[in-house]
Amino acid sequence: MADCGRFMSYNLKKTVVLVGMMGAGKTAVGRALAAKLDVPFIDSDAEIEKAANMSIAEIFARDGEPFFRQKESQVIARLLEDERCILSTGGGAYLAEGNRAVISERGVAVWLDADVDLLWSRVKHKDTRPLLRTDNPRQTLEEIFAARVPLYSQADLPVPAEAGLSIEEMADRVAHALLERRADVLEEKG
Repeated sequence: MADCGRFMSYNLKKTVVLVGMMGAGKTAVGRALAAKLDVPFIDSDAEIEKAANMSIAEIFARDGEPFFRQKESQVIARLLEDERCILSTGGGAYLAEGNRAVISERGVAVWLDADVDLLWSRVKHKDTRPLLRTDNPRQTLEEIFAARVPLYSQADLPVPAEAGLSIEEMADRVAHALLERRADVLEEKG
């Protein structure tokens, strides 16, 4: 396996779009991966919040989920036109067929595949997840997981997430998977 240490030099040929459930680590792993590859990191949710000048939860409350999903699709398409980067998306972004198509056409979808127990351990103490503001958030998470996994499994490159892996170890795992299986996306500079 190639060494993905900080002293290696890489050529990122396409934007890497991290997809998966809330709590899978898309933002944290994305930041670490971008630092490792020396490319920009962009969070689509942060870009939406910046453009709207309000939080995702506030957008959901004021305008509803359909409006948010429309804006999310516009932002993702715009970000994929810009420079190559690591792009973290919201958990629902990959559900839209149009988003899946544009991501695979202009970049590569990497699914951070975490099980429900790991996801729950990461999100149960946070109140920033509008979809989990229910009477039984664990059950809601399980239902969302069951509905979304068939779509996430269509991603170009699944990478298993495991409890106990550090953010850096998970970023290494993604970089290794890209180097080994997607030379059209990432290569080491000679």
